[in-house]
Amino acid sequence: MTARRKLIAGNWKMNGLKSDGLALARGIADRLKAGPAPACDLLVCPPTTLVALVAEAVSGSGLAVGGQDCHAKAGGAHTGDTAAAALADLGCRHVIVGHSERRTDHAETDAVVKAKAEAALAAGLIAIVCIGETLAQRDEGRTIEVNRSQLLNSLPDGATPDNAVIAYEPVWAIGTGRVATPAQAQEVHAAIRAALAERLGSDAAGRMRILYGGSMKPDNALELLALPDVDGGLIGGASLKVADFWAIAESC
Repeated sequence: MTARRKLIAGNWKMNGLKSDGLALARGIADRLKAGPAPACDLLVCPPTTLVALVAEAVSGSGLAVGGQDCHAKAGGAHTGDTAAAALADLGCRHVIVGHSERRTDHAETDAVVKAKAEAALAAGLIAIVCIGETLAQRDEGRTIEVNRSQLLNSLPDGATPDNAVIAYEPVWAIGTGRVATPAQAQEVHAAIRAALAERLGSDAAGRMRILYGGSMKPDNALELLALPDVDGGLIGGASLKVADFWAIAESC
């Protein structure tokens, strides 16, 4: 099996003001600098209001910073939106696109997500492309079909293991306290990798990281991260506490 270095990414969502956001970022960075570092890459994605401050605060620590969204256009008359190049300019190395909350709250389609991912790649960012099924879709037996369709229609043509990461987030397990069983998670991750192999070839599919993003916490991280096709986590609530985020990272 191809060795893939795990990625633990914290999605802070719309949480954090200046003081607590900086305290959280510095808390993680200080642990990294103190060592020993966990056997994974660490990334935090704060709200756009905090990106510049956090990027400056953690500079040189080994903690990467990312954005939670970007616009599909490089610039122009798009009030309230953020260009991928602007995120890169602030020190971001990654950007999340297509999170289920964006797909639901802002009616983002696969085509919109693909365009945003293309913009991210053009700006030199690593796109974390999110896919996942709702509870209704799972109950209808459409889990694999839905994820395969979202993946193939959201992934940009220029995607490689070096500039793209897939995040599988069962919508029914985000912020609900529910979590996919290891068997459920592995089944979907394996199906995603099979679809990637069809699209990119087996070598690229074997090197691309697929994160699990449905309520990963310190008490279930070890079991999930041990699965053969789970290459890290996109962490929501547990990323807002230094101890919890670090415990998940140590599970790698």
